[in-house]
Amino acid sequence: MSIRPIKQVTEAVPTIEGAGVQLRRAFGFGETGDFDPFLLFDDFRNERPDAYLAGFPWHPHRGIETITYVLAGNVSHGDSLGNRGTLGAGDVQWMTAGSGILHQEMPSGDTSGQMHGFQLWANLPSSLKMTPPRYQDVLSGDIPEVTDDDGTKVRVICGSFGGENGPVDGIAADPRYLDVSVPPGQRKTLPVEMSRHAFAYVFEGDGSFRDASEPLGVPTERVGETDGPVAEAIGNRSLILFDSGDEVVVQAGEAGVRFLLVSGEPLKEPVAWRGPIVMNTHEQLRQAYDELRAGSFIKHA
Repeated sequence: MSIRPIKQVTEAVPTIEGAGVQLRRAFGFGETGDFDPFLLFDDFRNERPDAYLAGFPWHPHRGIETITYVLAGNVSHGDSLGNRGTLGAGDVQWMTAGSGILHQEMPSGDTSGQMHGFQLWANLPSSLKMTPPRYQDVLSGDIPEVTDDDGTKVRVICGSFGGENGPVDGIAADPRYLDVSVPPGQRKTLPVEMSRHAFAYVFEGDGSFRDASEPLGVPTERVGETDGPVAEAIGNRSLILFDSGDEVVVQAGEAGVRFLLVSGEPLKEPVAWRGPIVMNTHEQLRQAYDELRAGSFIKHA
């Protein structure tokens, strides 16, 4: 077995999307080859309703899949196929945009005003870019949770882990999407297939993600007379990109650590990307926007 070295540690940056939603972007709209088949990851956790209530009004997608995971609050959605619904705490929606869909996502907080969740974009291979759109809405209670003897808990959203299979299936990139909670002070080894690209995103507590030698911390501000950055445990809103290997090792801090562990088979295809539409060539991208302007974007009603 080989422990995956850490390729990069970054922090999600403030971004405004939709009609003015304030969120944090961990990666996206740049060079995403290291994350292939994934394109973008947004953290939309917020405690201020004025920062998220404007939501994401009607907008198009083509050529991708979007995965929305809600931790607190609700997200109401609707689309051009007539689908309507609301995601609550712990729920997941996996939307395959395929040939094209128009939809909206409107967040609302819980009783304390919290709106917490994440959205991940996964690319579709060229052979499925124009597949019919579809939704997979999964209730929190339908997501299996594996609890190990050391107290580690893993929610299996997609893929398999610990003998459980996630309820989301039929996804082109064959991804594994896990919500992992490791108790304080515990050291945990998690398998990740060698052929996959993998990343982790910390959103509670902190921990050291260990490579083949020493743990790597996230650089923070200088302290006192220190000449360079100080290595600390990797904490909230930190993105860890792993290099190749077949397992990931984490040492939880004093408060434990909770993170998403996401991996998928790279598509290794060219990417032509503008806004919410992702194709393989610039000609396909131009055609998609021409169809959007002409009113012929939707292929499957």
